[in-house]
Amino acid sequence: MPDPAPTSSTTTSLDELLKLVDDPLARKRLAAELPKLLEQQKLASLHAFAYGLSHEINNPLANIATRAQTLLADEPHPDRKRRLAVIVAQAFRAHEMLADVMLFAKPPRLNRETVLVFSLLRELVDQFQSEAAAQQTSLTLVPPGDETAEQVAISADPVHLKMGVQAMLRNALEAVAHQGAVTLQLCVASKTIAIVVRDTGPGLSEEAREHLYDPFYSGREAGRGLGLGLSKTWRIAELHGGAIAAENLAPTGCQFTLTLPR
Repeated sequence: MPDPAPTSSTTTSLDELLKLVDDPLARKRLAAELPKLLEQQKLASLHAFAYGLSHEINNPLANIATRAQTLLADEPHPDRKRRLAVIVAQAFRAHEMLADVMLFAKPPRLNRETVLVFSLLRELVDQFQSEAAAQQTSLTLVPPGDETAEQVAISADPVHLKMGVQAMLRNALEAVAHQGAVTLQLCVASKTIAIVVRDTGPGLSEEAREHLYDPFYSGREAGRGLGLGLSKTWRIAELHGGAIAAENLAPTGCQFTLTLPR
């Protein structure tokens, strides 16, 4: 005989849990500490999952990529060469996705260096120009209002910082999709720098805003990627003592601002 259908949700909310605590001081302390504990538990579970997954999948991925590269080197037929190249690219993409999960769940220690931020942004814009051109989207690095801004340097891990801004640019290009515009700008203050990415995409829905940096959520159905890329940027900002913020623009589009200490 089948089990009867549940009459109410089995999910217990934080508010419901707090109602079970009689002592007001204990309730206040629980309200402050429980979300942090849940976040830590989620990250620990994600790390264990990613570690097991990478251990099981990376070796087959490497085998697939190696064999496809070997076949690609000797393949004379253009169409088969293209298909083999896609196999190689997708194998590397899967490997990068696993690495991203590991970075979010348990990031390595930062290797800080003196980073010229504007030079790093110029390099990234050059890197993404072909991708932007393929979808007929303009990608522009806004010139700094002050020439000294080009020489502004911060103490940061250049590899991680580059990964964080790459995720912001990729999210913007995915949101625009076709015949739009993406701009990248460096804003300098006395104690902070801000890396600002603006796009002419559809903006953020209320649901997307609630799950903005959740690695388990994807907003692609609404026309904006989100998902692990921006979770990675959030994590990198946190490691550097910074923050990332998002806002919708009028009449359409979105702005992401990565703020870091100087």
